[in-house]
Amino acid sequence: MTTARFAARAILFDLDGTLADTAPDLGGALNDLRARKGLAPMDLALLRPWASAGARGLLGAGLQMQPGHPEYEAHRVAFLEIYESRLDRDSRLFDGIAALLAGIEARGLRWGIVTNKIMRFTAPVVAGLGLQERAAVVIAGDTTPHAKPHPAPLLEACKRLGITPAEAVYLGDDLRDVEAAHAAGMPAVAVEWGYLGQAELQTWGADAQIREPEDMLALLRPGS
Repeated sequence: MTTARFAARAILFDLDGTLADTAPDLGGALNDLRARKGLAPMDLALLRPWASAGARGLLGAGLQMQPGHPEYEAHRVAFLEIYESRLDRDSRLFDGIAALLAGIEARGLRWGIVTNKIMRFTAPVVAGLGLQERAAVVIAGDTTPHAKPHPAPLLEACKRLGITPAEAVYLGDDLRDVEAAHAAGMPAVAVEWGYLGQAELQTWGADAQIREPEDMLALLRPGS
């Protein structure tokens, strides 16, 4: 854990791979699609690193199919239909996240979610996690005209919270999370429990890096 300290009025979280482990449902949807094609299921451990990249990443990892492939769009639509049918079946908060959220709330701070997952999928996942009444703001991939790494979603979250970007901190497990935060003028914290692994994080230029969710509490200045 790094020793940066933040004066913050709100903590914002990426969803997939940061706040919640949604890989079991995303990977399960991919394996359901593979089964339709007569293919054997893939080990979730092989699919987990691609979970933050959504349909594009999982279709690439599971079917070696990238945008531009003549059958990509049909498979993308099929994958999303399957995922929608099971998107909150096995997803859960990462260990330590519940304690972190409780600690944030105990300090009188607000927290929210900023994700590239579109609201059609985001709202049911957040509800399934039991967080819909606690999150002060939820910004999805289609809330603004641009998704991360564009700063627009983070700026919209701050607008709705009535704070400046410098008064928030964004936690994420992907390079685009750090890029979006910095483009918005917001500190970024990279999380080591995410899908991409610790090695990737060292090169992102995040303002801090944490190993466990509750480490975030130590980075908040007294009075925050």
